[in-house]
Amino acid sequence: MILLLRTGPWIPKQLVDPITLPSSIFNYKKLNIMAQSLSMQSEKKLITVDITSDTVCPWCFIGKRHLNKAMDASKDLYNFRVRWHPFLLNPSAPKEGIEKTVYWKQKFGDENVEPIISRVSKACQVVGIDFKSGGLTGNTLDSHRLIAFASQQGLEKQNALVEELFLNYFTQQKYIGDRKVLLEAAEKVGITGAKEWLDDPNNGLKEINEELQIYARSVTGVPHFLINGQYKLHGAQQSETFLKAFQVAATDDKAN
Repeated sequence: MILLLRTGPWIPKQLVDPITLPSSIFNYKKLNIMAQSLSMQSEKKLITVDITSDTVCPWCFIGKRHLNKAMDASKDLYNFRVRWHPFLLNPSAPKEGIEKTVYWKQKFGDENVEPIISRVSKACQVVGIDFKSGGLTGNTLDSHRLIAFASQQGLEKQNALVEELFLNYFTQQKYIGDRKVLLEAAEKVGITGAKEWLDDPNNGLKEINEELQIYARSVTGVPHFLINGQYKLHGAQQSETFLKAFQVAATDDKAN
């Protein structure tokens, strides 16, 4: 079931109502054939994806992998521009970090932690994430400051950094509130000047506050995807949902 919403006063009924779509529509082989045909006839449309997320949210990582699959399947149809925006699930989380299981028990209750871990682990397996639940969690502000800095060196580097931070936290059990971990991730994806940027605790705060006002003001949970400035998708959507959103956005002259 797909729920696709368009922002603004004009909301077509067919985009508000849940839509059940046959899986054959999203046959990747057929999509690639169609892409080759269309690319010969017209210039590829630009699809902009604005993602609001937190770096300790497993569903944000899972949603990213589904998005990647959809973009790869439709790369002959569209050009993509992906931008990441901050969301702080727990702004008061300790900077020094706390064991994940301890924090989860405090937040969700002892009896709920194992079922949650099992659910997340299964969802991660589907998209090729080797999920591990150990290590520390904590304040994510510095990771968002670094992501904001990465955007100054190109959106591809920003996207690569987000992937690396997710891998560090969810598969390698590293604490992304640790300055060393952040700098190693930045170096791995080719970001320069990260140490100097993070050394000043005020760097990035203005950008983060502005983006929280623009992109996270009406967001109650993450991940949140905004397609071409018009179409909202909430949660870790399947690749097929993204493909449908791309198709609708690409044919809407009102979309940015």
